[in-house]
Amino acid sequence: MRATLVRRLGSHDLADEAMQETWLKLEGMKANSSTIANPQAYLLRIAGNIAIDIIRKERRHSDRMASKDINLEELIDNAPTTEAILIAREDLKQLVRALLGLSDKARKVLLMNRSVGMSHREIAAALNISESMVAKYMAQALRHCRDHFREVD
Repeated sequence: MRATLVRRLGSHDLADEAMQETWLKLEGMKANSSTIANPQAYLLRIAGNIAIDIIRKERRHSDRMASKDINLEELIDNAPTTEAILIAREDLKQLVRALLGLSDKARKVLLMNRSVGMSHREIAAALNISESMVAKYMAQALRHCRDHFREVD
Protein backbone atom coordinates (compact mmCIF):
# COMPACT_ATOMS: atom_id res chain seq x y z
CA MET A 1 0.00 0.00 0.00
CA ARG A 2 2.87 2.37 0.82
CA ALA A 3 4.45 1.84 -2.62
CA THR A 4 1.13 2.61 -4.31
CA LEU A 5 0.78 5.82 -2.30
CA VAL A 6 4.38 6.83 -3.04
CA ARG A 7 3.71 6.45 -6.78
CA ARG A 8 0.46 8.40 -6.52
CA LEU A 9 1.81 11.22 -4.29
CA GLY A 10 5.39 11.31 -5.54
CA SER A 11 6.76 11.57 -2.02
CA HIS A 12 7.60 9.12 0.76
CA ASP A 13 6.67 11.68 3.41
CA LEU A 14 3.25 12.33 1.89
CA ALA A 15 2.68 8.57 1.51
CA ASP A 16 3.50 8.07 5.20
CA GLU A 17 1.09 10.88 6.08
CA ALA A 18 -1.64 9.28 3.97
CA MET A 19 -1.08 5.89 5.61
CA GLN A 20 -1.31 7.43 9.07
CA GLU A 21 -4.50 9.31 8.13
CA THR A 22 -5.94 6.06 6.73
CA TRP A 23 -5.13 4.24 9.97
CA LEU A 24 -6.80 6.97 12.02
CA LYS A 25 -9.87 6.93 9.79
CA LEU A 26 -10.20 3.14 10.07
CA GLU A 27 -9.71 3.29 13.82
CA GLY A 28 -12.48 5.85 14.13
CA MET A 29 -14.89 3.85 11.96
CA LYS A 30 -14.89 0.62 14.01
CA ALA A 31 -16.61 -1.04 11.02
CA ASN A 32 -17.41 -4.72 11.01
CA SER A 33 -15.00 -6.35 8.55
CA SER A 34 -17.59 -8.99 7.64
CA THR A 35 -19.79 -6.36 5.91
CA ILE A 36 -16.94 -5.26 3.59
CA ALA A 37 -16.82 -7.46 0.48
CA ASN A 38 -13.21 -6.69 -0.51
CA PRO A 39 -11.24 -5.29 2.48
CA GLN A 40 -8.05 -4.71 0.49
CA ALA A 41 -9.84 -2.66 -2.21
CA TYR A 42 -11.77 -0.80 0.49
CA LEU A 43 -8.52 0.06 2.29
CA LEU A 44 -6.86 1.23 -0.96
CA ARG A 45 -9.93 3.36 -1.80
CA ILE A 46 -9.78 5.10 1.60
CA ALA A 47 -6.01 5.64 1.29
CA GLY A 48 -6.45 6.93 -2.28
CA ASN A 49 -9.11 9.42 -1.22
CA ILE A 50 -6.92 10.62 1.63
CA ALA A 51 -4.01 10.95 -0.82
CA ILE A 52 -6.16 13.14 -3.09
CA ASP A 53 -7.09 15.31 -0.10
CA ILE A 54 -3.41 15.66 0.80
CA ILE A 55 -2.50 16.67 -2.77
CA ARG A 56 -5.26 19.31 -2.79
CA LYS A 57 -4.10 20.64 0.57
CA GLU A 58 -0.52 20.87 -0.69
CA ARG A 59 -1.65 22.75 -3.81
CA ARG A 60 -3.74 25.20 -1.78
CA HIS A 61 -0.79 25.77 0.52
CA SER A 62 1.62 26.40 -2.38
CA ASP A 63 -0.93 28.73 -4.04
CA ARG A 64 -1.23 30.72 -0.80
CA MET A 65 2.53 30.93 -0.50
CA ALA A 66 2.81 32.19 -4.09
CA SER A 67 0.15 34.84 -3.46
CA LYS A 68 1.92 35.90 -0.27
CA ASP A 69 5.10 36.47 -2.30
CA ILE A 70 3.17 38.75 -4.62
CA ASN A 71 1.72 40.65 -1.69
CA LEU A 72 5.19 41.08 -0.20
CA GLU A 73 6.37 42.70 -3.42
CA GLU A 74 3.54 45.20 -3.12
CA LEU A 75 4.93 46.30 0.24
CA ILE A 76 8.17 47.53 -1.27
CA ASP A 77 8.30 51.30 -0.93
CA ASN A 78 9.18 52.81 -4.29
CA ALA A 79 8.77 56.37 -3.06
CA PRO A 80 11.85 58.53 -3.49
CA THR A 81 13.99 59.26 -0.46
CA THR A 82 13.98 62.69 1.15
CA GLU A 83 17.44 63.28 -0.28
CA ALA A 84 16.26 62.47 -3.82
CA ILE A 85 13.30 64.82 -3.41
CA LEU A 86 15.53 67.66 -2.24
CA ILE A 87 17.96 67.13 -5.13
CA ALA A 88 15.08 67.06 -7.63
CA ARG A 89 13.66 70.29 -6.19
CA GLU A 90 17.04 71.98 -6.47
CA ASP A 91 17.42 70.75 -10.06
CA LEU A 92 13.96 72.12 -10.87
CA LYS A 93 14.86 75.50 -9.37
CA GLN A 94 18.00 75.61 -11.52
CA LEU A 95 16.00 74.70 -14.62
CA VAL A 96 13.51 77.49 -13.95
CA ARG A 97 16.40 79.93 -13.51
CA ALA A 98 17.90 78.74 -16.80
CA LEU A 99 14.55 79.10 -18.58
CA LEU A 100 14.09 82.62 -17.20
CA GLY A 101 17.42 83.57 -18.80
CA LEU A 102 16.10 82.71 -22.28
CA SER A 103 14.35 85.02 -24.72
CA ASP A 104 10.57 84.58 -24.89
CA LYS A 105 10.68 82.89 -28.32
CA ALA A 106 13.49 80.48 -27.37
CA ARG A 107 11.71 79.57 -24.12
CA LYS A 108 8.38 78.99 -25.93
CA VAL A 109 10.04 76.82 -28.60
CA LEU A 110 11.87 74.72 -26.03
CA LEU A 111 8.80 74.21 -23.84
CA MET A 112 6.53 73.45 -26.80
CA ASN A 113 8.97 70.82 -28.00
CA ARG A 114 10.06 69.23 -24.72
CA SER A 115 6.97 69.66 -22.52
CA VAL A 116 4.12 69.47 -25.02
CA GLY A 117 5.91 67.20 -27.51
CA MET A 118 5.27 69.30 -30.58
CA SER A 119 7.38 68.82 -33.71
CA HIS A 120 9.41 71.63 -35.27
CA ARG A 121 6.82 71.91 -38.04
CA GLU A 122 3.95 72.24 -35.51
CA ILE A 123 5.87 74.86 -33.50
CA ALA A 124 6.66 76.84 -36.64
CA ALA A 125 2.98 76.90 -37.60
CA ALA A 126 1.85 77.83 -34.08
CA LEU A 127 4.36 80.70 -33.70
CA ASN A 128 4.21 81.77 -37.35
CA ILE A 129 7.96 81.36 -37.87
CA SER A 130 10.05 79.16 -40.18
CA GLU A 131 11.18 75.66 -39.24
CA SER A 132 14.81 76.76 -39.53
CA MET A 133 14.09 79.51 -36.98
CA VAL A 134 12.58 76.87 -34.67
CA ALA A 135 15.80 74.85 -35.00
CA LYS A 136 17.90 77.95 -34.22
CA TYR A 137 15.80 78.77 -31.12
CA MET A 138 16.06 75.15 -29.95
CA ALA A 139 19.84 75.16 -30.35
CA GLN A 140 20.08 78.51 -28.55
CA ALA A 141 17.87 77.31 -25.67
CA LEU A 142 19.69 73.99 -25.25
CA ARG A 143 23.11 75.70 -25.32
CA HIS A 144 21.96 78.23 -22.74
CA CYS A 145 20.60 75.50 -20.41
CA ARG A 146 23.77 73.42 -20.80
CA ASP A 147 25.97 76.39 -19.96
CA HIS A 148 23.76 77.35 -17.02
CA PHE A 149 24.00 73.86 -15.49
CA ARG A 150 27.77 73.73 -16.05
CA GLU A 151 28.13 77.00 -14.11
CA VAL A 152 26.01 75.65 -11.24
CA ASP A 153 28.01 72.41 -10.93
